[in-house]
Amino acid sequence: MLEKLKTLFSAADVPEDDSESKIRVALAALLIEMARADFDQTDDENAEISALLAAHFTISKDEALELLNEAQIATDDAVSLYDFVRALHTTLTAKERLKIIELLWRVALADNSLDKYEDHLVKKIADLLYVPASDVLRIKHSVLGD
Repeated sequence: MLEKLKTLFSAADVPEDDSESKIRVALAALLIEMARADFDQTDDENAEISALLAAHFTISKDEALELLNEAQIATDDAVSLYDFVRALHTTLTAKERLKIIELLWRVALADNSLDKYEDHLVKKIADLLYVPASDVLRIKHSVLGD
């Protein structure tokens, strides 16, 4: 009987498209929060987010803009980053979580300025994703070198 309950409430019953959609919105939401971290979400940062989403998920620019708009609404309604981070942490591999940190750094540096709040937010999200600080710094320096 316990097994029946487990399968009834398991994540395996969630449609794959729904799970993929949650991951996409979660990532886009974190990138938006990164752009907002310095209290000045610029057009350059929005363009960078859209381009990163299109490249990362192999979607069109229009789909990336739609995802960006959906994530804007989700972040406006969110109380914390926890649900977004949890969606990524529970489904992504360690290598994929490193890629998330890279994307966050790219948005943080899109306006050619790194604010202390942006720096703090990347480290906070990395901590919640269980990404080691050494990897966070390595990725930061790699993005700065690009």
